[in-house]
Amino acid sequence: MKKKTISNVLKIVFLLVCLLASLVISTVMADLLLYNSLDQYQDALISLAVGALIVILFTYITRLHAVSLSHASVNEIIRVSLITVALFISLTIVFLVQQATSFAWLVITCGIFFIFACAVISVCRILKLAKCLIHGNHKAGKRVLIVGAGLAGTTILREIQISDKLDINAVGFIDDDSHKIGTTILGVKVLGNCEQIPKIAEQTKADMIIIAIPTANAQRVKEISQICLTTSCEVKTLPGLYQLIDGNISVSRLRDVDVQDLLGREPVKVNLDEVMGYIENQVVLVTGGGGSIGSELCRQIATHNPKQLIILDIYENNAYEIEQELKRRLPNLNLLTLIASIRDSGKMEDVFKTYQPDIVFHAAAHKHVPLMETSPNEAVKNNVLGTYKVVKCADKYGVKKFVQISTDKAVNPTNIMGATKRVCEMIIQAFSRKSKTQFVAVRFGNVLGSNGSVIPLFKKQIAEGGPVTVTHKDIIRYFMTIPEAVSLVLQAGAYANGGEIFVLDMGEQVRIYDLAVNLIKLSGYEPGKDIEIKVTGLRPGEKLYEERLMAEEGLEKTANDRISIGKPIEMDDEKLFATLEKLYDEAYGESEQMKDLVKELVPTYKIDRR
Repeated sequence: MKKKTISNVLKIVFLLVCLLASLVISTVMADLLLYNSLDQYQDALISLAVGALIVILFTYITRLHAVSLSHASVNEIIRVSLITVALFISLTIVFLVQQATSFAWLVITCGIFFIFACAVISVCRILKLAKCLIHGNHKAGKRVLIVGAGLAGTTILREIQISDKLDINAVGFIDDDSHKIGTTILGVKVLGNCEQIPKIAEQTKADMIIIAIPTANAQRVKEISQICLTTSCEVKTLPGLYQLIDGNISVSRLRDVDVQDLLGREPVKVNLDEVMGYIENQVVLVTGGGGSIGSELCRQIATHNPKQLIILDIYENNAYEIEQELKRRLPNLNLLTLIASIRDSGKMEDVFKTYQPDIVFHAAAHKHVPLMETSPNEAVKNNVLGTYKVVKCADKYGVKKFVQISTDKAVNPTNIMGATKRVCEMIIQAFSRKSKTQFVAVRFGNVLGSNGSVIPLFKKQIAEGGPVTVTHKDIIRYFMTIPEAVSLVLQAGAYANGGEIFVLDMGEQVRIYDLAVNLIKLSGYEPGKDIEIKVTGLRPGEKLYEERLMAEEGLEKTANDRISIGKPIEMDDEKLFATLEKLYDEAYGESEQMKDLVKELVPTYKIDRR
């Protein structure tokens, strides 16, 4: 038998012996209290035997035997209460049948048993806490500072002190409440405020800092995180306020401080009722449904009760992954996955004719700027001509809403990818003027964590020991999380009347070089010393900064102040469609003149001739 199994058996035996001893002691005390002697004790032997069997049985039924006594809590008191109730019922039955003891005797016996049983399950935790109070600052392991001396911080400290598995020693609290500074919590002193973190970390020789302030807003988390990054400590944090609400605060819930924490803005919020209003009981098609944006669209749409969700993607592995995820999470979802290319006219015709989608989210696209610069005709074939084919099918088969996923790179583009996305916006607006379908586009910037985005690249480079590559020290970008961007896309769909280009407010632009520095620090390294940052120069078609609007576009506000509407630009629709036909011939003919045709459609496109 393994050592761990033997240990568990011994713990169970110890618990049962203690509970049975409590039962015996409670019967003895009941005799002494009622009769001032033990002369009647023999009359209670049957009750005692029955009670012992009930205690053993209900210890297993309530799974009290599986609890770690050093972590006992209110839940275990409830378990003891259930055992006591079962004991009382069984002794009452014995009393009614035998009447060898009095009813008062069994009430006193059960009451004393409850007190002693609670003491049994509490004593180990009390001894452990007492040991922590006396020796709390002498535990070996990583030396940790806890930022936040409130409920969350105290809960984390308690778990650190009690657990034998955590190789952590709490050496101090940090809190901005001046009344707490100098006080002691569970033997650990509040040493100072957040501004003093670097000094205190050095004095205490801390290895790790835990930010345990789930009620703090995003800006404050950013400020504290940046202060912590000036130290050489590893930094971790609790995910958020909901941990306080559901009481689920523990060391296991800690996560590394992420770049998202350093954006310093509150998460975007949407009106889910508006989203539910037009998604519910509709057949929804998501093209590119296996990609970063497409898969998150599928996740959020799936929770809004669509009549059917259709995932369409050319890449079967991604489509399979999101399909399996949704089947696990939502087994009752009417889900269909189709492997197809938006370039295939016949297949698109068949999909729309067969499944009659009510709403289309068009996320299928080539998006990597440098790759499209070396394969520009592929960008046109997929982004422009593929979109054109899907849009025509949506118009022909009476789709109610069509939402095109666009990008801020479509504004005054310097690369073919951005230029093709601008043409897609033009197609959307042209069809909106002649179709009953509400065609709209949603334009936003970079998405944190999406496939091929800068953060996963930096993390991979750091894991490989560097260097971390940045194309220019001053390059800046807008950033948003994938769920934020998708939730705004869904809400923009609710505002759609046809022809709008919705522009998402993504806050202030962030310097990519600063992201690299912070991510290296968050990974526990020193930039320039442990991990080199290498500036490689702007890639073909790359801008120093992105724009959300063209000069001709003005912004009109919506009910959500994070979503605005760009004023439509007048264009010659007939010229657009005629040029698209020429563009088809040029792209599939692998012509080098294709970019010039794109520039005819998008005059602000600056062709990179390198």
